[in-house]
Amino acid sequence: MWVVLDDVQFNARDYQHRARLAPPGDPVVQRWLTIPVHRPRGRDSRISELLLADPELSRRRVGQLVHQYYRRAPHWARTRDALDEVLAALELNDRVADVAEVSARALLAQLGWRGEVVRSSALRVSDDRSARLADLTSAVGADTYLCGRGGARYLEESPFTARGLTVRYPPPPELAGKDGMRTLSALWGFAVLGPDAVRAEISAAVPV
Repeated sequence: MWVVLDDVQFNARDYQHRARLAPPGDPVVQRWLTIPVHRPRGRDSRISELLLADPELSRRRVGQLVHQYYRRAPHWARTRDALDEVLAALELNDRVADVAEVSARALLAQLGWRGEVVRSSALRVSDDRSARLADLTSAVGADTYLCGRGGARYLEESPFTARGLTVRYPPPPELAGKDGMRTLSALWGFAVLGPDAVRAEISAAVPV
């Protein structure tokens, strides 16, 4: 189950409209790929409200930079398939959340993922950070919340315990411990290692 967290405040300094690219042979040498956005309500704008400030510019930028960085990578053909879906989404949608969801779905499909996608904006949950995550876990009928290293810094387990839920802290994939991987876009792994290798890394860290 993937819950798209689209009803929280947009953070321009995070990865919500940008990603880091790096050459196949040197994942440490990274460059930002940023999509210009328009915030209808200024800093109070939620992710679901964000609009593409310049869809055509965004489409050209994504296409050119991803092609520039990964066209010579071993698994470029399958990476290009995912890229084509994103470029089509940039042409057909004006909301950032829609394009971001398409990009994640395209990569998940390459991993063979057949789960369900739900947007948090469609669910009634608490505004408190940890309680919100516990509410979302319960709302989709799950009994376990998988918490990454970033979330572990602020997560409070009491809201989960109160709802009869379990919190797990799976170790990150081995690849994530290598230089540059914590900040690098997943595109690097797909293009350089291939979807099968990425799936094996994830499965080893988070066994079902």
